[in-house]
Amino acid sequence: MDSDHLTSQEKQILLKLARQALDAGVRGEKLSPLDLKSLPPLLQADGASFVTLTKHGQLRGCIGALEPYQPLAEDVREHAVAAALNDYRFPSVQPEELPELKIEISRLTVPSPLDYDTPEDLLAKLRPGVDGVVLRDGWRRATFLPQVWEKVPDTADFLGQLCYKMGAAPDLWRHKKLDVLVYQVEEFHE
Repeated sequence: MDSDHLTSQEKQILLKLARQALDAGVRGEKLSPLDLKSLPPLLQADGASFVTLTKHGQLRGCIGALEPYQPLAEDVREHAVAAALNDYRFPSVQPEELPELKIEISRLTVPSPLDYDTPEDLLAKLRPGVDGVVLRDGWRRATFLPQVWEKVPDTADFLGQLCYKMGAAPDLWRHKKLDVLVYQVEEFHE
C-alpha cells in the first residue's frame, strides 16, 4: 500500500458518504453533488475502491473498480449505489433492508502484473490473505478481493473459483497462461 494510509477520520467520512449514497440510491433519490473541496486531499485524489454490502454476515452485493478514474470519495459513493442496485448476482436492495446492511469499503492499490512461468510457480507466488487477484483471458476478466481468501483459503481452489467467475472452466489456469495481476487493499467497515 502506498504510504498514504487513510486516517480513521477519512475512513469515517467515506463510510458516511457510502451510507448516504446507499440510502438515497435505494430510495430512488438523486445523489446530492459532492463538495470535493470540503474533503481531505486523499479523498479528492483519484482512487479505486470496492464497496461490499453484507446482510446478517452474508454477501448482498459487491461492486468496484480496479483502476482509479475519479476522486476516491465519488468512487465510493458510486459503488455503494451500484453494489445495492447493479450486482447481477442479487436482486436490487429494497428500502426496508437498509437498516440491516453493513458497508465494507476496500481501497485498492493499482494492480501490478505477476510474473510467473508454470501453474506451480503461480501457486507459489500468490500470497493468500494478502493479494487481491485479477485473472485475464482475452476480453474476459474477474477479480477476488484479498478478503475472499478467508472463505477460499486453498490457492488452487481460489484460482479455480476465479476462473469460474470469469466464465471459464475452473482448471483453465492449469492449462493456459493467463494474465495475472495482484493488488492489496486497505479494508474498513461500519
